[in-house]
Amino acid sequence: MYRAHMRLADQIAQCRTPFIVANTTSRQKTRLLGAADFSSAVLACPTRYSLSDDLVGLCSALAYSKGSRKLACADLLHVPAERFWIEWCEAPWINEIKRYGFRSAPDGRVTGRRGAFIQSSPQGRRGLIKTFWAHGDDELDVFASSMEAYFDFDTEEGEEPVAPDGQNRLRISVFDRYAGNADILLRCFRFRYEKSWQHYYEQAKLSVQQDHAIARHALGTIAIDIPVILAFLLLLATRPALPRRPLMLERINQARRKMGQVPLLNHVEVSSPLLPEYRPCGGSMQDSHRRGPRLHHVRGHLVRRGSQLFWRVPHLRGNARSGIVRTRTVTWTLESPNSSRQASTEFVGRPS
Repeated sequence: MYRAHMRLADQIAQCRTPFIVANTTSRQKTRLLGAADFSSAVLACPTRYSLSDDLVGLCSALAYSKGSRKLACADLLHVPAERFWIEWCEAPWINEIKRYGFRSAPDGRVTGRRGAFIQSSPQGRRGLIKTFWAHGDDELDVFASSMEAYFDFDTEEGEEPVAPDGQNRLRISVFDRYAGNADILLRCFRFRYEKSWQHYYEQAKLSVQQDHAIARHALGTIAIDIPVILAFLLLLATRPALPRRPLMLERINQARRKMGQVPLLNHVEVSSPLLPEYRPCGGSMQDSHRRGPRLHHVRGHLVRRGSQLFWRVPHLRGNARSGIVRTRTVTWTLESPNSSRQASTEFVGRPS
């Protein structure tokens, strides 16, 4: 079992401490956009989802498996509200993405919660995403990403998604070199610093190496969350009967009010559905004299047939006596369209 934490939306809604940094040389203080600046927005958000651990695992498997091609399902994707909140426990998410080659944090922490606040158009096809995370129950333990992502699911091949505010600031694209034209991140998403953070880094006069290192770190706090969010939106759109459990907080909030504490926000807890397994047509004939495959991890596979989606759950296949395939490499490449700079990050892991 994973240690329970206060829900992230409650932590942000109750956060009042501004995010202020001080220059160690000039002692000048600068306020940057932080979690406290989203307190009112999260509090007023009409739709808040909290994913159960089993659903986090399913969405992560669906998100990071190379068998998944969500661009083929882009016409099904939409954000169900103009202001939308989603959050999940970090531990099952970390445990799942390790299977796909992503390394965990150097200190090994897998506690806390992650979440995203999405502002979208009325049709839910384009918008802006901001991500958050927390590793404790104090408001000083809550952080907001310095980067934000904007998207447009109607972006055609060869075009650029249009920023919802019309501001074409320095933007970064993230793509999987092996996905090709099936990469929804490359076609429909762009990442950029939030305005206060961009101004702060511009004033810092960083070297090219420092600029790349900071940008890569900042992208790591938001880009890796996007596939999970897309997987949940896809399930939400194609399986409207996802198991849901509204949290009954009336009695808890009555007790909190008596003690002078802030009431907790209402959430809908969503659980994993029972998905039909996709079975390919025709049987597979193997030569009886042929050596069986080595024990290996089979990626999940997403198949669309019209309006139906079939998802084969990741599993082990083969015989350990023939050997074991342990290493898998997942590569994301980061590219800034407004400059010639490129960076490539390779994540190597040993899925079990």
